[in-house]
This record gives sequence, structure tokens and C-alpha cells, in this order.
Amino acid sequence: MSFADPAGWAPGTYLHRLTAPARDDLQTIAPRRRAEPGDVLIHQGALEHHVVLLHSGISKVTVLTSDGAEALLAIRIGGDLVGEMSALNDRPRSATVAACTRSVYSVIHRQHLRTFLQRHPGAALALAGMVADRLRWANQFRVEFTAYAAKVRVARVLVKIALAYGRRTPAGLEIGFELTQSELASLCGAAEVTAQKALRDFRRDGSIITGYRTVTVVDLDALREAAELHGDP
Repeated sequence: MSFADPAGWAPGTYLHRLTAPARDDLQTIAPRRRAEPGDVLIHQGALEHHVVLLHSGISKVTVLTSDGAEALLAIRIGGDLVGEMSALNDRPRSATVAACTRSVYSVIHRQHLRTFLQRHPGAALALAGMVADRLRWANQFRVEFTAYAAKVRVARVLVKIALAYGRRTPAGLEIGFELTQSELASLCGAAEVTAQKALRDFRRDGSIITGYRTVTVVDLDALREAAELHGDP
């Protein structure tokens, strides 16, 4: 990851939000499991109410649309908690979570989660803050979908992913997981052909270089300019 707190958890993740005692407690509630790329951790539509704590690796959150297409909604990394909506509201899973890389995770049953939150009231506030941030991100996505051209949205997604999940290489910030052009298009709400054209433009301008399912941001400042992120963090 491109940045993390002293405990090794990226800002914004659930483990980063917790105090050290709560963080240690949560990580010992359930045994750790391993996942290979493509393994499904949570199935959309399933009637289940546990949460999944990601200790390491990168996972993607997808949803099947009414026409049977798969849309990428978000990326989750080590330190993130997923599946919280069904644990809180008793509804079926709203999305699928699948590993993109080799990952380590724990399955925490709802009653164990509730007991943990009773032991650590601050962790309940942290969970509420995490849910609120995800809702804010979804609302921001809707605003950007209508307020910005597709090419700008593609640039914004690339900047956000590179900063959050980029791996520093001699060439630049390489996105640390496979990201297809179809997945990139669904993340930024654009047609795949539009995302492809935007990538060609950014590649021609020298902002990025691309390989098989890989993108490396070579000139972050230029890409931020294309994303109209003037002065934003």
C-alpha cells in the first residue's frame, strides 16, 4: 500500500479506526482463513449475517445488474470489514465480495460482533463512521456521475486507486491488483469503449502506462489535472 498508519492499516479501514486494544481483540475473535484470487467471500443474495474481516490482500465488491452484467462497486483491502449491512439489518447480501489477490480473512459471526461492540463501545462508533463514509462515497459517486464528463471520472478513479492501493515502482504508482477495462468502466460509470479511449489518451499524454490488466500512473500531477482535482488531497 502507498500509505498506512504505524500499525500497518491504511487510513479509512475499520482496523485503522480502532484503538489498539479493540483492534487486537477483534483480530483474535475468529480463526484466520486463506483465499486465492477469485475465491468468493460473500455471495450476493445469500441469507447470512456474519461479517468478514480482511487481514491482508485486496478484494473487489461487485453486483449483478438486472441485465446480468457484473458491475464493480468498490475495492476493499486489509483492515477493512465487509458484510456489515446484512449483519445490521437482517437483509440478504447486497453484493458479492471476491478476492483479487491471495488474502487472509476471518469470518466473524454476528453474535460475536455484537459482543465485541459491547466490550468496546468506541468500536461501535467506528463502525457507524465507516458505514457513513461508505454512504458518503456512494453519494459523491452519484454527484460525479452527473457533474463530470466520463473522461474526468476515469481520471478521478485512477487517481484515487493509485493513491490508496498503488505500489511504488521505478516507473510510478502501479495499481497493485488486476483491473480490467470493463471493471474500470463500471467503477467510474462509463461505457467500456469510453474508458478505453480515456486510457489511450492518458497513455499518449504520458500520464500512465498500461500492461495486461495493469495500470501504472507515471505522472500523478498530470492525471490529477485531467481529473479536475485542483488542490484536492
